[in-house]
Amino acid sequence: MKISAIVPVKSFSKAKSRLEMEAEAKTEICRLMLEEILQTLSESAIIDETILVSGDGQALEIADRFGAVSIIDESESGVNHAVSLADRHVLEGGSDASIVLPQDIPFMRVQDIDFLLGFRSPPRFALIVPSRKFDGTNALVRMPVDLMETHYDEDSYKIHLSVGRAKTPNTSLVFIRRMMMDIDDADDLHFGLARNEKPHLCDRIRRILT
Repeated sequence: MKISAIVPVKSFSKAKSRLEMEAEAKTEICRLMLEEILQTLSESAIIDETILVSGDGQALEIADRFGAVSIIDESESGVNHAVSLADRHVLEGGSDASIVLPQDIPFMRVQDIDFLLGFRSPPRFALIVPSRKFDGTNALVRMPVDLMETHYDEDSYKIHLSVGRAKTPNTSLVFIRRMMMDIDDADDLHFGLARNEKPHLCDRIRRILT
């Protein structure tokens, strides 16, 4: 089974406005989170390729450094559009399944990916990991890749669960603590730092903040 990871990335200068910090510090944290996600994906034996979709030049350079495929999204008209661009590439490349991950779940580890994909049940299935605050989707696995369109920014995990169940009974909500820990605002950032899941990462974030 060929599995592709899709990582949509909004331009660093436009992302994470709710972090409420200086633009330079916010950009550094966005860059750091993306590097951490791509590093984790590159270490996974289950993921066959990683596709990054972005219009940000820095993000595309980081993707190249980690061996990810880059798709330029000049319009940056939203996550759903970015995923649709990646879906086209993934289908043409013959992937059987895909996992969509945001750039802001840097505490995820390789074993979390392995655990999630351990629930796969071919030939048709969907797996959804919600955010810690249950206000979004932090991982979405689809087989086949075009099983359903994505619905980010629309109370997404509930919609993904509902649409997935309409397509196949093999649709599950999966709770994986580190995957659920996204960094969307200052509260999320402090929550993650307090748990110190990845000490090396937390130390780098703290240095940026000081």
